[in-house]
Amino acid sequence: MSTHQRLGGRVAIITGGASGIGRATVELFAAEGASVVAVDLPGSAIASVHAGNPNIAALALNVTDADAPQKMVALALEKFGGLDILFNNAGIVPVSPVSAMPDDDWLRTFEVNVHAVMRTCRHAIPVLIERARTTGRGRIINTGSILAHFTDHSCGAYAASKHAVAGLTKTIAKEVGRFGITANYLLPGAIETGMTAGLFEIPEVRAQWEQAAAVKRLGRPEDIARAALMLASDDADFITGHGLVVDGGVTLTAGPQLPM
Repeated sequence: MSTHQRLGGRVAIITGGASGIGRATVELFAAEGASVVAVDLPGSAIASVHAGNPNIAALALNVTDADAPQKMVALALEKFGGLDILFNNAGIVPVSPVSAMPDDDWLRTFEVNVHAVMRTCRHAIPVLIERARTTGRGRIINTGSILAHFTDHSCGAYAASKHAVAGLTKTIAKEVGRFGITANYLLPGAIETGMTAGLFEIPEVRAQWEQAAAVKRLGRPEDIARAALMLASDDADFITGHGLVVDGGVTLTAGPQLPM
């Protein structure tokens, strides 16, 4: 437990909260004094993962459901009395060359990575604005990717969706800034999570990414959670419309040698 809780008294919604970056962020935000609505898919064990913490309310739903934004925000209001922070973290990573990409993969990627983010922001922004009239602050954080800066084979849908997240977040930042609300996006690099486990279990792939990073290691979910905490805190009060790269220095070296 932090001796100085950076999010004391604040309420957050975090999607993808059962594992990986989302789980690490839920736990860190709660340790830093926030009350958190942790959201993940039915069957993801979201309730059991965070059981026993009265400051975490688990919600099992698909973020692409038409009523998902309403349910998330309603639980934050009912359980904790407001909303200060929205962290749209849930996402998917299909792998397919553009020449062979099924329409369903393309559409599903945008449905999860972009459309659900927009819909959740659209529903949450009025609630954030109302809260900010009293507190003078609010935070929107979206998960992008370093593939909004470069790309590689078979990443067309994912890279395109993360470019879209960047543009959407910058626009939101322009629209909500006058209320004291900031909107930023994280650009994680190679992070060890359940979703990427299969890739990084291949020794040569792991070694390539470790060597590509200036710090010579893969990222951990906690690395991204700490970056999200900074953007959610008062320390980031004058940072908005920004894409924060958290990649251990992979993007310091551009060129075809970057592996996927």
